This record gives sequence, C-alpha cells and structure tokens, in this order.
Amino acid sequence: MTILVTGGAGFIGSHIVDRLIESDYEVLVIDNLSSGKIENVNRDAEFIKMDLALDFEKLKETMVKYEVEEVWHFAACPEVRIGSENPSIIYKDNILATYNVLEAMRCADVDRIIFSSTSTVYGEAKVMPTPEDHPLLPISVYGASKVACEAMICAYCHTFDMRAWIYRFANVVGGRSSHGVIYDFIMKLKRNPKELLILGDGEQNKSYIYITDCIDAMFYGLMAKDKVNILNIGSEDQIKVKRIAEIVCEEMGVKPVFKFTGGRRGWIGDVPIMLLSIEKIKSIGWRPKYNSEEAVRLATRDILKTIGAYR
Repeated sequence: MTILVTGGAGFIGSHIVDRLIESDYEVLVIDNLSSGKIENVNRDAEFIKMDLALDFEKLKETMVKYEVEEVWHFAACPEVRIGSENPSIIYKDNILATYNVLEAMRCADVDRIIFSSTSTVYGEAKVMPTPEDHPLLPISVYGASKVACEAMICAYCHTFDMRAWIYRFANVVGGRSSHGVIYDFIMKLKRNPKELLILGDGEQNKSYIYITDCIDAMFYGLMAKDKVNILNIGSEDQIKVKRIAEIVCEEMGVKPVFKFTGGRRGWIGDVPIMLLSIEKIKSIGWRPKYNSEEAVRLATRDILKTIGAYR
C-alpha cells in the first residue's frame, strides 16, 4: 500500500511520514518546498518536488504510477497572516491545491483522504471549549480557505464515494516548526536578547498541542467510521502569549524587556481566544499527554536544539 503525503517536507507532514514509515508503509512525499525543507523528509520515503496548484496532470499521473491508495493532504500555506497581505497565495496553495488533489484522486480511483484543517474555521467562537458542530464563521482568509477545502472534501466524498478524516487542529508545536509564535520569539531573541516585541497585548489565550500528541491523535482518529469524520485535536487548557514569551526566555537564559504592539489581536484575522472541545476524539480513546505549557516548553527546546541556539 502506497500512501501519499502532500506537504511531507513540512512541519506536521514530515512527522506523519516518519510514523507511516515506522508502520512499514510505502510513502510518497510531494512538496514544492516553499515552506518545507528537504532535510525533513525521511530517507525511506520517495520524494517528488511538485506544485499541486500548477501540476495537475503530473499529480494525476503520479498517483496512478505509484498506485496510491490513500492521501494525507497536509500541503498548504502555513501562515495565517499572509491572508491579509496576499490572499491569492492562500487561494492557490490551499483551495486550488486541494481541488487538484481531490480531482486527481477521483481520476486515479483513490478513495481515502486525511486532511489538516484548523481551529480558525470557527472564527471567534461563542462556545468554549468549541465543539465540532459549532457554526463556522472564520475571520481570516486562511480560515475561510480551510472551510472551502472541508466543503469540497465533503462534497467529493458524497459524490464520488470517498471517505475523509478532517482534523481541526489547535496550535501544533514541536521540532521542525519554522513559523509560529515560539519560532518568532526565538529568532527575535537571537537578534536582540535585550528586548522582545510581542504582537498584541500578550493576553491572547489559546490551546497548544505537542507534535507527538497530534500525530497520535490523528492515528486514533482513523478508527472513526463515518464517510466524513471531523475531529478537533488539541489540549484541554490554554496559555497566554505573554507566558509563552516567558518560557522561551527561560529556556534561552535571557531576560529581555517585553514590548507590546497593543490591541487584542496579534494581526488582522488573529483569533485571540481559542480552546477546542476534544470530547469527540477522547471518546475513541485518545488523550493528550501534555498540557499547553508543557507543549510550549518541549517545542521551545526542540527548536533551540535544531537551530543550535540552546544554552
């Protein structure tokens, strides 16, 4: 059985590839390396550089050639903030790429897709913790693109007899991450350990999940048996941005002055408060091993070791 992992050179995707290889699957990785890194790709996986939004015919032919039976679609623009600056990138890398993946699957008779969605589909949720049946009212272009992808996946499943597992993630953190608040803080402090600029007021309060917990949850989630399975994945608590800054500083051994840009949001489209209900996936048997603070500390250590900045 060959499994295709799109975005398999990226943060979450590369960890999925590792787990699949450990489970003795044949794995094909497709990535355009716009944000992923070739060094993240497991040596035992087959790698093809390809832009999913531009190379539909090549994608379709590749699925047939490698006899792909399942797709983990994790290729996407990972930066929520880009949507307010250049929404066309979000459209191309998220919506168009997902359509091409689904259409290539239809043409190649591939009927299983696992998809990485996001907590941002809920926007500023009225219910905390937020369950999967909460209305989807995104406030960012990124969140809207994921809603569009979820809708297309659902439609393809019902129209062309496919099955899907859609995972809505809280903030996933850990080694190989090259964006997000922890990585940003580390890079800022490397440049200037005496001062740290924090976007917003530092009171943004969200759930964080460590990468190994996230990977475990996704494989547990495959036990769900509906045609379209939608599952939140996160921790059961929250941590404020200011506390994340403190943890990063503790791990780096620095004591900078904190400066804030002000306002509730770190950027346009930022959701300042987020906590997902994970009762649905807990009913399958999964529990997170780490809370948000533990996840942040472990991720900080992972990233510092990777970039050679650990004290």
